[in-house]
Amino acid sequence: MLFIQVLRLLVEVFWQLPSPDYLSICQRLMFLDEPDGVANILEKLLRSDNKDDALLAFQIAFDLVENEHQAFLLTVRERLSSPKLQYSESVQSGSSEPDSVRDRNATSTEDVQMTDGTQVDNSALHTDPNEAIYAERLTKIRGILSGETSIQLALQFLYSHNKSDLLTLKTIKQSVEMRNSVCHSATIYANAIMHAGTTVDTFLRENLDWLSRATNWAKFSATAGLGVIHRGHLQQGRSLMAPYLPQGGAGGGGSPYSEGGALYALGLIHANHGEGIKQFLLDSLKSTNVEVIQHGACLGLGLAALGTADNDVFDDIKNVLYTDSAVAGEAAGISMGLLMVGTASEKAGEMLAYAHETQHEKIIRGLALGIALTVYGREEEADTLIEQMTRDQDPILRYGGLYALALAYRGTANNKAIRQLLHFAVSDVSDDVRRTAVLALGFVLYSDPEQTPRIVSLLSESYNPHVRYGAALAVGISCAGIGLSEAISLLEPLTSDVVDFVRQGALIAMAMVMVQISEASDSRVGAFRRQLEKIILDKHEDTMSKMGAILASGILDAGGRNVTIKLLSKTKHDKITAVVGLAVFSQFWYWYPLIYFINLAFSPTAFIGLNYDLKVPRFEFLSHAKPSLFEYPKPTTVPTTTSAVKLPTAVLSTSARAKARASKKEAEKGKPSDKDGDSMQLENPADKKAEPEPSFELLTNPARVVPAQEKFIKFLEESRYVTVKSAPSGFVLLKDLRPNEPEVLSLTDTPSSAAASNAGGSVTGQQGSASAMAVDEEPQPPQPFEYTS
Repeated sequence: MLFIQVLRLLVEVFWQLPSPDYLSICQRLMFLDEPDGVANILEKLLRSDNKDDALLAFQIAFDLVENEHQAFLLTVRERLSSPKLQYSESVQSGSSEPDSVRDRNATSTEDVQMTDGTQVDNSALHTDPNEAIYAERLTKIRGILSGETSIQLALQFLYSHNKSDLLTLKTIKQSVEMRNSVCHSATIYANAIMHAGTTVDTFLRENLDWLSRATNWAKFSATAGLGVIHRGHLQQGRSLMAPYLPQGGAGGGGSPYSEGGALYALGLIHANHGEGIKQFLLDSLKSTNVEVIQHGACLGLGLAALGTADNDVFDDIKNVLYTDSAVAGEAAGISMGLLMVGTASEKAGEMLAYAHETQHEKIIRGLALGIALTVYGREEEADTLIEQMTRDQDPILRYGGLYALALAYRGTANNKAIRQLLHFAVSDVSDDVRRTAVLALGFVLYSDPEQTPRIVSLLSESYNPHVRYGAALAVGISCAGIGLSEAISLLEPLTSDVVDFVRQGALIAMAMVMVQISEASDSRVGAFRRQLEKIILDKHEDTMSKMGAILASGILDAGGRNVTIKLLSKTKHDKITAVVGLAVFSQFWYWYPLIYFINLAFSPTAFIGLNYDLKVPRFEFLSHAKPSLFEYPKPTTVPTTTSAVKLPTAVLSTSARAKARASKKEAEKGKPSDKDGDSMQLENPADKKAEPEPSFELLTNPARVVPAQEKFIKFLEESRYVTVKSAPSGFVLLKDLRPNEPEVLSLTDTPSSAAASNAGGSVTGQQGSASAMAVDEEPQPPQPFEYTS
């Protein structure tokens, strides 16, 4: 394959540079699937005497983690050799321990044990100082490669910078009729998306009665939403969800819907980092025959073990599929695909064979998407399978074939793939297939988003509403988070379409395009927010478009207004989890709980500078643009119903004439009129010149830096810290130019375990301390002051 040859050639070129570009080499080795090469480079840098080399190794690890290739990163971590610890002469001469213990490698002196499990006396050990330094660095890089370090830092950032507007949610809740279960559920989805990763579930705690009205699958979704809010709480995920999880055996006395939702939530919390929870989910799956709990456990397992291609897990999920239960089978089909993402294994053949055997549409649809996920990124390799599926008589399998085409050629802008999708968009007899064909263009084109509005412009005017819906979501997916003007122009007329579900798709797509775009950058953002509010408050609006407006409100303010949707990493490689997340999210047309998969595409818009100890030091840097261009949206305000407006006083005509005569006499005498105390002159605000807005602002590490702002970021020349690589956002390692001075660390504490456990129990009725100010809280009175004229 030409692409592979080019990558190998680039690696050779980078090696031949006077100082090899290790960052670029490791990125390319990852796509050549050569974990040994990456592990060798990292180990060489970690063992170096130069501290800067260790910083570079940490930076490489963070950059690799951004591509979200879990299986590869785990392999690299395993290939890093452990440091060697040696016994002191006196202990070795005694020779009472087996050779295997004496020669054993360990990461620190604390974890050396005898074969019977007893601890070796650390005082009898001495370590080569170089090995001790390597051991310390190895612990850090293993934490980075597992994803735990970046997840922990992102969690701290989203918690400390949360700016979600609870009043927006309160307005939505009050405008939604309780009988309307679709909008009730949509509000719960919007809350979860709005607070994704922030651990703030104040809205749920304050509306327990309202929330408790959710029944059956709505209860499943409400419980699963906690997984989105607490995503990344790896250490406490299980204790957070404990009140809802199945209690021993085939489910406790709780509702199977909340138990299934809790297992799904665990998958969302541990998405793509499921080493710690995989076994628990597997045990939960094996120990139940309740299809709702199986459904949640399958989705949770797929998320936690994403792309790991674990054959044992696959077999257990396959057993659930073979029970031929429609509800459990649909989740099993999707889960098998998540597990085998990009492996293009023969397992896809088994899945396709079963899709032809079963009579359940739900199972066929789950398998169709699952098969598509297995050929992720395989391009020409997947052509045979795509051909087989797109020629199938069953429209659901043809629709799966188009997802396979979209994901196999994701982000390639491949002409052959685009032509094929356009052919199905205009020729297939099934509306579902045509809609999917257009939507799939968004996945093929996200690396070249400017093309999408041009390619789908005619389709967006199609007589077929399904094609128009597909065009809207294609633009939303490929132009997500970039605020492209042409994309907004194409979506605007669709938000007022005559068909309700087209309006729904257009509103969701518009929110995806506008996420993290300020009103100062594009005035249409403000107009769109007002349009959403109007639709939500309109009692006569269709349920479908109202649902779209509620979800769009959540997406616009996602992650406490601190995340965007990103399908490409900083090195312009696709983020596997994000693309997979949006692909499954787009299935919400058939199954609303899959809305939560959009959470996988969220990426914090942050600059987080880290020192050698992977702590966040406080320092300032420059954003060379007007602050208003990238500020947070203004919080909504409560419309005051009792505003003191002075009404005009009724004046009799006789009184008016008498007053006029008196004024005239006083004017003639040269006396100033001082009636009603009007002589006091108030300073006219218009006379005061508005201060010009500064052309820059100073940001403090860690800081919110939105994508459009990145080109304006500058580092101060006199700064104590310089970056290992030039990067305006993300996780950036810093060299300390004044290491002897004391460091000030930024306060970015993770939510405490007490607060977290309160939050976890909140939906069942525990009243924890609110993480954010309650909506109805009165502001504090001002401090006493003296008035001087």
